Amino acid sequence: MWMRIQIFLLNLSFYTLLICIMLFEVPLLIVAGLIVAPFFSWRKNLRNVRELIKMYGRSVLWAGWPWVRVCAEYPAGKPPKAAIYVCNHRATSDGFLISMFSCEGIQVVNIWPFKIPVLGVFAKLAGYLSVRELSPEEFLRRAKTLLDEGVSVIGFPEGTRAGSRIMGPFHGSLFRLALKTGAPIVPVCISGSERIPQKGSVVLHPGKICLRFLEPITKETFASMSSFKLKKYVREKMATELDRMENTE
Repeated sequence: MWMRIQIFLLNLSFYTLLICIMLFEVPLLIVAGLIVAPFFSWRKNLRNVRELIKMYGRSVLWAGWPWVRVCAEYPAGKPPKAAIYVCNHRATSDGFLISMFSCEGIQVVNIWPFKIPVLGVFAKLAGYLSVRELSPEEFLRRAKTLLDEGVSVIGFPEGTRAGSRIMGPFHGSLFRLALKTGAPIVPVCISGSERIPQKGSVVLHPGKICLRFLEPITKETFASMSSFKLKKYVREKMATELDRMENTE
């Protein structure tokens, strides 16, 4: 009974706060961005847009407090700022966890985020990349340009939510990008999000979500690998770490 009460309170408070965020915070962030835009260069404005998106994402995460808590762990120290971040994908909330990253970054996404009113426009403006709409050559070109500018590329190579603790197979785009650019790969293990919310549902369950940033994999390690071998290597490292995280709870 107590668990049902907690679930009810969590969802009541979260969705109430989410409506407030959409009605009040998002317009304020847009206005703030427009006010300062004439005073900065195009590059600085892009950085500002990405930071405003992160502020929105953090607000959504905070809306679940105290029933949903998020932590970030760096056992190998702070990762490099311009890198390819590879994350496992269990729930819709994973996309908001990117706001916890300390780097300036863009997400590699599917088509649907671009169709969200207002937010989709800002995702395009920020430089988010749709692997479904871009040719492989155009994706690599744009992503390489971003990395050259010091902007990290963050993606979920499973391509869709697993919905459970079983990690799906990886697609190869991010790994071909690493081989082309030599940018380090930072695996990020996300644990605890599988019921926040569960795939196919909008009901949030109380829990703790943990992001663990693993040691960067540098080009010295993967330069001689094929994209297939590289994605298999990264996936195995993440699966091992996730098993360690979730079997020591």
